Amino acid sequence: MSASLPRTSATALSSTSPLSARDAAPPKRPRFLRGGVAFSLSPNRDNGLVTFRLDTIGTGLVFADSLSNLTAALATQGGGGAAVVQAPPGTGKTTLVPPLLANLVSEQSPGRPRVVVTQPRRVAARSAARRLASLDGSQLGRRVGYTVRGESKVSQDTVVEFVTPGILLRRLLADPGLEDVSAVVLDEVHERGLETDLLVGMLAEVRELRGDITVVAMSATLDAARFATLLGTGLDGGDPAPVVDCPSALYPLKVQWVPAREHRLDARGVSRLFLDHVAHTAATTHAAALAPDADVDALVFLPGAREVSDVATRLRGLVSGNVEVLELHGQIGPEAQDRAVSGREPGGLPRIIVSTSLAESSLTVPGVRVVIDSGLSREPRRDAGRGMSGLVTVSCSRASADQRAGRAARQGPGTVVRCYDQQAYAAAPAHQTPEISVADLTSAALVLACWGAPGGVDLKLPDAPPAAAMNDAVEVLRELGAVTAEGTVTAVGKTLARIPADPRLARALLDGSAVAGRRAAAETVALVAGGQRAPGADLNKLLSALRSGSDPGARRFAEDVQRMETLVRKEAAAVVRPKAAADVTAGEATGLVVALAFPDRVARRVPGDGSTTYLLSSGTRAGLPSGSSLSGHDWLAVAEVSRAQGRDAAGTGAVIRSAATLSAELAEAAAPDLLTEKVEAKFDQGRVMARLERRLGAIVLSSTPVRPTAESGRRAVSEALEKTGLSMIGWSPAADALRRRLALLHRELGSPWPDVREAALLSRLEDWLGPELEAVATGAAVSSINLVDPLRRLLPWPDAARLEDLVPERLEVPSGSRVRIDYPEVSDRSSGDHDDGRPVVAVKLQECFGWDSTPRLLAGRVPVLFHLLSPAGRPLAVTDDLASFWSGPYSQVRAEMRGRYPRHPWPEDPWTAQATAKTKNRM
Repeated sequence: MSASLPRTSATALSSTSPLSARDAAPPKRPRFLRGGVAFSLSPNRDNGLVTFRLDTIGTGLVFADSLSNLTAALATQGGGGAAVVQAPPGTGKTTLVPPLLANLVSEQSPGRPRVVVTQPRRVAARSAARRLASLDGSQLGRRVGYTVRGESKVSQDTVVEFVTPGILLRRLLADPGLEDVSAVVLDEVHERGLETDLLVGMLAEVRELRGDITVVAMSATLDAARFATLLGTGLDGGDPAPVVDCPSALYPLKVQWVPAREHRLDARGVSRLFLDHVAHTAATTHAAALAPDADVDALVFLPGAREVSDVATRLRGLVSGNVEVLELHGQIGPEAQDRAVSGREPGGLPRIIVSTSLAESSLTVPGVRVVIDSGLSREPRRDAGRGMSGLVTVSCSRASADQRAGRAARQGPGTVVRCYDQQAYAAAPAHQTPEISVADLTSAALVLACWGAPGGVDLKLPDAPPAAAMNDAVEVLRELGAVTAEGTVTAVGKTLARIPADPRLARALLDGSAVAGRRAAAETVALVAGGQRAPGADLNKLLSALRSGSDPGARRFAEDVQRMETLVRKEAAAVVRPKAAADVTAGEATGLVVALAFPDRVARRVPGDGSTTYLLSSGTRAGLPSGSSLSGHDWLAVAEVSRAQGRDAAGTGAVIRSAATLSAELAEAAAPDLLTEKVEAKFDQGRVMARLERRLGAIVLSSTPVRPTAESGRRAVSEALEKTGLSMIGWSPAADALRRRLALLHRELGSPWPDVREAALLSRLEDWLGPELEAVATGAAVSSINLVDPLRRLLPWPDAARLEDLVPERLEVPSGSRVRIDYPEVSDRSSGDHDDGRPVVAVKLQECFGWDSTPRLLAGRVPVLFHLLSPAGRPLAVTDDLASFWSGPYSQVRAEMRGRYPRHPWPEDPWTAQATAKTKNRM
């Protein structure tokens, strides 16, 4: 069956489809009933069924009392069903629900059932399988097993299999009907991991195709109503799945607040002083707890592997040799992880386990009665503006803090010490941010395309993916050849989906093997996908440590490399030699494969800006960590870059977390699609200047002065106009006067007189300024442009002939002088905001004697506003009603001014006096 079939309704399947054949089978009796009585939880008689002894397994577990409720909830649905289990940590839901489902499935139908249980982390999957097998009294890998990346302990007899969400996703893509699976349990749904959210939506569709599969979602802190609706019957609604609750299993818990004097975070991340505080708090708290009870272990929560190792090292120097300090995070080997989560051996030393959030809710660490919480977590974040994604350190949610605290009270009264204050706890978000809302979605987009739901359209997800992030992810997949223009998956996309790595790394694994060698490509992809922090951001240093076995993750790395090599051999047909690939030495292989995966992160050192600042081909600037061995190299292939402040970011706001050296030749070979060569022109110092630039994305490889082409020149002029407007050219007095006259015409008369406001003129440049812009674009100086003639091109014909009559440039006054009319300034606001703008004539009062009526412009629409001046040119009065002025205010002006200006006429009767600009003597 193709991977796109889940998007097809069951009724539309071919009659030969195994799903439709199953759907067409006669209705079966209710799965969970025997003679009308609910299935018994006691051990079955020897009836050939696969049966777990739930009475034995559930001894001492609180959830044992809720098994009957879950059985009844599923029984009411007949056949396959769905339910939501909401139970606090430590109640035993992870231990009891899977064997219960196995018993119920076995009772309903013959044959060996298969119950698949997802755990968000590998260590939790192994631990849960080991515990259930122990309680069942069976060998691990027989009736109970697990499968995680690079490791599997299952057999043909396995009934309950614990897996990570990624394992189940790939199985769904290979077998959309999950033909050999009877029930699926999604544990720890509240963590809102991206893969688990996808499984919720995909399994809801599998239930539409298969009426006989059971799906149970479980969590300690769950939005039960939401998930009950998602898993309910019918894609278009219907009844929600039943919710089964369980009372808390926690003992009394004492909460202590011991905040540090220093801030938890500084410019470089988690403050070293704060880590000192956590280590000392853990040591003293554990020592105090050991005094009355030598069997007490402590669990310390920190945001990441680096902080875990740091605090563990400090603790070993603080505690006596009678306390064992263990680390628990994803970068240590499985043996070390399993040892940390297993109980203390008889006679063993008291323990302090220093862990990431890995131990937050997925598993119970036996013996822990004290928790020391930093209150920090590391969560994925996507920075769309800089094209970055990665993990950032943030305050953990209140729900996470409560989960951590609950670790101390699972097996007896406990204590949690929070190394921060109550105000910080209250200010933290209530719940962890769903990963789908903040993470890079490239891998998720590929899964959805393979499933037949491009972009998640019509899939019942707990939260819809953000449109912008999903669009960016789909665009990356198009560039990789993984999806078509319509978003449907290609053959290449299906191949990439089978590789357990980011699609970009999967593509680099295939293509890089052709030029760098299969081994080198596999090592690089395993190195980057492993997520280990490279010392000083130098991937080659980390690679050397892993190869030599000196790094704790060396064994897992070797297994990952072997698996990647096997995948390359299987997918040999999909291997493509990159365009323009150059010969690659062993020392260059890592950089080339990283560059093939992330061509937008090929980086070149910025000259004159120190040795640690780099410009990525995407346009982002980033700095190397201080003291990095990569400093000074001209070219880098960057695998991870994230936001940061302070010294490590070199003032750029972003820091390179992992990278490898690269040559200029290999940089171009790895990113041929980013190579461009074009004339770049810009407007500078009054004219267009141009250079021929060869670029790798945003990185300028070479730049040579050339004559601007018409196209590049026009683009430069347009950009300058958009930035500075027409002030770039400047308005001469004549052009400004004409523009003001036209603005008044448009304001008062409207069309066909043109709108000459800035925005309107810029919107129709070709209509009036085309020839001048073309001249500037090809090198002419902007100072050669006078905007008078271009503005006249906007005058409507034949109305243009009336311009001087409607808005004359000058007005003749009774003295015979022709005085310039000052028209109102052009405002870019709407006309209703500046209707008070009036044409003004500033003229000496004596030149207007005898003028008994105020002149009006625009065919009598607009009166002229007169500024009547003294002989010295100072304002005496402002009026647009000369008759009223002569009849009234003039007499007061005459009385005040004739003594000051005795040489000029100040007649008692201005109506009959001669208008003049001369003195009395010259008259």
